Amino acid sequence: MKQCEVLDTASKKKMPDTKKIAKSWRLWGEGRLPLSWRLILVAAIWSMVTLFVAGWILVALFRGASLQALDDQLNVHMTAIIQSMARDLPGPPRRPSNLGEARFELPVSGWYWTIRDGQQNQSVVFDSLSLFGDQLNLPQLPKNGKHPKFIVGPGGQELRLVMRRIEFSGGKSYVIAVAGSTKEVTERTAGFARVAGLTLMALGFGLIGAIILQVRYGLLPVNRLAQSLSNVRRGEADNIDEDMPKELKPLAVELNALIKSNHEIVERARTQVGNLAHGLKTPLSVITNEANVRDDPLARKVMEQTDMMRNQINHYLEQARMAAQRRVIGVSCEVEPVVRRLANAMEKIHRDKDLDIVVKIDSGLTFRGEQHDLEEMVGNLLDNACKWCDGNVTIEGKSTEGEEGGRELLLLEILDDGPGLSAEQKEKSLKRGRRLDESVPGSGLGLSIVVDIAEVYGGKFSLADSPMGGLGAILELPSISAAAK
Repeated sequence: MKQCEVLDTASKKKMPDTKKIAKSWRLWGEGRLPLSWRLILVAAIWSMVTLFVAGWILVALFRGASLQALDDQLNVHMTAIIQSMARDLPGPPRRPSNLGEARFELPVSGWYWTIRDGQQNQSVVFDSLSLFGDQLNLPQLPKNGKHPKFIVGPGGQELRLVMRRIEFSGGKSYVIAVAGSTKEVTERTAGFARVAGLTLMALGFGLIGAIILQVRYGLLPVNRLAQSLSNVRRGEADNIDEDMPKELKPLAVELNALIKSNHEIVERARTQVGNLAHGLKTPLSVITNEANVRDDPLARKVMEQTDMMRNQINHYLEQARMAAQRRVIGVSCEVEPVVRRLANAMEKIHRDKDLDIVVKIDSGLTFRGEQHDLEEMVGNLLDNACKWCDGNVTIEGKSTEGEEGGRELLLLEILDDGPGLSAEQKEKSLKRGRRLDESVPGSGLGLSIVVDIAEVYGGKFSLADSPMGGLGAILELPSISAAAK
């Protein structure tokens, strides 16, 4: 039973492609990311770094301000202690009281004061009740009055310290120290850091969103230019849209000039090819006609050589036409309709074999070249497969990546279940005019024509063993990437 089935393999669900993931990482490492992602990433990273530094500075300023407020409070208590001691002059000082801070009276509260003899720094005169029999480990107070700002108090508490040497009348001096816990400062700073971090993070995400919108909107004309160029390349438009911003309009104008120049060059080449064909074929026809009126060895030799010249002229003129056509921007054709039409035709031509031809072509697969040349290649290969198969032929087509990873290729495989060929026979069959079986009609030029056309388009043709048991003909041709559509 005959059938011609087209399968849309692109619609099938596939597992994640590790090659594509590896390619993305390679693009990242080689700095070949899309322009939009470069702009977004650079701006986003710079914004986040700036916000992080700004947050760090804000937290540091807040902590500094909190410590300064603590120092001011400790200095107020220091002044109150000095005033309390001064009231007892000229007699001996008494323990200061009513300093306005209840924590000086609570044991191990984190707020402490101590008065020591100025001549004997370790001799304690008075201590706050909050020390509860313990002592502050005070540093030596130098003459310039500068001292460490932090000490470790009872229970391992971090304390902020204010020290001062006071001399009263009579030459008596005392060292007064007031210390307060930094726990509240640390807690307030941590709370401020959390709030500032959340605020700056929200601001950062807002900035990233604004950057994405800015880049996307800013690059819209570039995307429109790329789409317009893609339409020209696929033959859907003759010129690039020049209605662009002033920065891109000169580029669009120059591209249109290049396209026009390309078409003019191709038209001149076609005209010259036609003139050459006409100029050569007319003299050949005259020579052939003159040789036809004679029947001698010379005339037969002339006829033989003129036939060879005519075949060579036709062959190289066809190659020149294909080479010129290949350089025309915008020439392309869809693969699936061409292959299906040829498959239907071959089923009718070889109806005596009751062929089963199956076509498996990816949806939207496009050949970057002229439809006539694709028909010539596929038609020759499909005809050979139908001649030699036992009844089954499969045509598979998909998009693949070139060896260098920078070009989209069309991969066509024509597989049959016939007797196949040996390695030596595969090599011989690609030579022009060679036929491996004279019992089958043909000129022996089919495969060599396929090779010539494929090479003109920058592709290649090869023979391999078919999974069906026969011969596999493999064509690699330039394609238009699905992303360009």
